[in-house]
Amino acid sequence: MMDFAIFWDWLSFAVRWLHVVTGIAWIGSSFYFVALDLGLRQRPGMPAGAFGEEWQVHGGGFYHVQKYLVAPAEMPEHLTWFKWESYATWLSGFAMLCVVYYAGADLFLIDPNVLAISVPTGILLSLATIGLGWVVYDVLCRSPLGNSDTGLMLVLYGVLVFIAWGLTHLFTGRAAFLHLGAITATIMSANVFMVIIPNQKIVVADLIAGRKPDPKYGKIAKQRSLHNNYLTLPVLFLMLSNHYPLAFGTEFNWVIASLVFIIGVLIRHYFNTRHARKGNPTWTWLAAAVLFVVIIWLSTVPKLLTGEAKASSAAQVYVASAHFPAVRDTVLGRCSMCHAAEPSYEGIYHAPKGVMLDTDAGIAEHAGEIYLQAGRSHAMPPANVTQITDKERALLVAWFEGARK
Repeated sequence: MMDFAIFWDWLSFAVRWLHVVTGIAWIGSSFYFVALDLGLRQRPGMPAGAFGEEWQVHGGGFYHVQKYLVAPAEMPEHLTWFKWESYATWLSGFAMLCVVYYAGADLFLIDPNVLAISVPTGILLSLATIGLGWVVYDVLCRSPLGNSDTGLMLVLYGVLVFIAWGLTHLFTGRAAFLHLGAITATIMSANVFMVIIPNQKIVVADLIAGRKPDPKYGKIAKQRSLHNNYLTLPVLFLMLSNHYPLAFGTEFNWVIASLVFIIGVLIRHYFNTRHARKGNPTWTWLAAAVLFVVIIWLSTVPKLLTGEAKASSAAQVYVASAHFPAVRDTVLGRCSMCHAAEPSYEGIYHAPKGVMLDTDAGIAEHAGEIYLQAGRSHAMPPANVTQITDKERALLVAWFEGARK
């Protein structure tokens, strides 16, 4: 059993590493081609069908790149397809979802306090939300609404906000953020697999057959590529959010997730505008910073907005605090079955991240983490498997904040 646990832990690491590597490859090529596309310039005497060109310098040499908006007159001898980066990123991400969230569904996916469901039901619900997200998105894009880029993106944003809210009523906060990222990433990868590449293959087939390609296929692919460009940064945040309990484990986590999409769009707008040489919209950074401050406020103020009393404290140091005996009992009873030299929780063989909370010294050493993970947010215990109460969470807050004064 110990050997299997070690194998599973390394498998989780390997899948996560693969996902990061493939994600870097996909995002890197995506950002490069968006910047290239926006930087294209027209000049007299360009080849027939060429839309624009760009000169670039890198690696000790110069590159002269030309883009054909529909297709060149003849099929080139060598053609590089940029698709496997997307497919590999999605497949490795889904593998990580299975290894971490499906295999550990009772800890990371399902919270009985949010929705009491069985593990198989939770997994089926997870798969359904990911698939349904793509279907709704694709239907909207193919509808008459798809003729307006701005109108479509506003409606899609409203749908994403609703999905963010809905997911927090189905899964743990950690899993809700992960699934919002998975739905968005699925949309991005499916855009490549279901729309962009098939449309490009139609154009290639027309060229080989000597037919003039229909420009509509390029227009549709460009719209989906634009969506992918603006969705990338929010997806990165959501995929990394499991390290930040104040993002996913607080009262207004779905609002925080919704604001992250706006921040991502603002940042991409800045770079896209610069690459297109259409100005320097530095206001986007200020707007993003203001929204980030709002996110910080949302992660710490909910207790005031929901009418919960602020915990008070008169302690000076963690162990000497008047609250510490009760805090120690809470931590030993709710946390130390996993965070101990010899964990007693089934399936846990080593203290997660090496954090041990089975001694007074260990509790004091990790006071800040206890405060954030189990006091200010509901990130720990995962899915609240040990049934820590709101009163106990308030005690942890009072203990830490009092000692910091």
